[in-house]
Amino acid sequence: MIAGGGDRRALQYFDWGLLAIVLVLMGMGIVNLISATYSDTGISDYVHKQMLSISLGGLGFLIALVIDYRKLEALAYPLFAATVVLTASTLVFGRMHQGNQSWLNFGSLSLQPSEFAKIGLILALSRYFHRNSPSEIRYLRNLIPPGLLVASLVAVIVLQRDKGVALLTLLISSTYLPLMRIRPRSWFVMGLAAIAALALLWFYGLDAYQHRRIMDFIDPGRDPLASGYQVNQSRIAVGSGGIWGKGYLEGTQSQLKFLPTQHTDFIFSVLAEEWGFVGCGVVLVLYVSMLLWGLQIALKSKERFGSLLAIGVVAILFWPAAINIAMVLGMAPVIGVALPLFSYGGSAMITSLVALGLLLNVSMRRYMF
Repeated sequence: MIAGGGDRRALQYFDWGLLAIVLVLMGMGIVNLISATYSDTGISDYVHKQMLSISLGGLGFLIALVIDYRKLEALAYPLFAATVVLTASTLVFGRMHQGNQSWLNFGSLSLQPSEFAKIGLILALSRYFHRNSPSEIRYLRNLIPPGLLVASLVAVIVLQRDKGVALLTLLISSTYLPLMRIRPRSWFVMGLAAIAALALLWFYGLDAYQHRRIMDFIDPGRDPLASGYQVNQSRIAVGSGGIWGKGYLEGTQSQLKFLPTQHTDFIFSVLAEEWGFVGCGVVLVLYVSMLLWGLQIALKSKERFGSLLAIGVVAILFWPAAINIAMVLGMAPVIGVALPLFSYGGSAMITSLVALGLLLNVSMRRYMF
């Protein structure tokens, strides 16, 4: 804990620059959310709930920051198991929401455990690859143990019928693959298996509305007033923003509520309409800076567990950001992925802040052995 002399010394290396980027992104996200949910009555309850989530996430951030991350290695598997069990509890106690059963209700508050399971997953994978160096992995059979870890979580999420989060979980775990020295022939076999899995998913795993979303991505004009409505309205909002945008609270698509789920999945469309190319550019620069900063922390870490953990945190932030922005621009199917630190959503916000706490934890202890 911070009470220790070594941890007080670690504070000398606290990464204030990364924290500043995170705070600016959250601040811009709140300003954008106020506009996305604004009505004649003023600031909506969504903003108040988001501020509560930031407060809870801030507490999680501090806890993740002050506990020496190296002590978490011994707890990685139990923590992962706990998050999988918590995620699976939604199958018994959860409620159906937008076609999936991935939420737990506590009065007026809702919790999506699969978000927190991402933290457990990167801890477990970081421990495994710390004990089994990725650079020494040359055969697919060496990936069976971590593959079972990933499969156990993904299977539970698929049972929840939340295939977007299942895909996101697979992408996060796949971030570790480039670190390995698997033979080209093995990659070819893995590619064939992935193609077969996608074919099976298309014919047996996807619901009708998910088929429609993918077809709308391929042909955006096939059903502009129904299944393709969200993406078309998003493109109109993004394009109408121009270089400088229409001005704060002046976006017609957002203020007239033409854009569904504009406070969650399509929050970036609101930014683009009101602040234009310049505003989007600023936000993208901040995101890229945060992610590159995280990779630098991974490179500078003096031991493997910290480096792998930092890579996992970058993956937790990169994949949803990339998918969300591509989705808003019509470059990816709509799968319901939030933009980290920007979109409305308590579980996603808390998870992002806890992950960033771990990243700063690795950063400020990189000179300590």
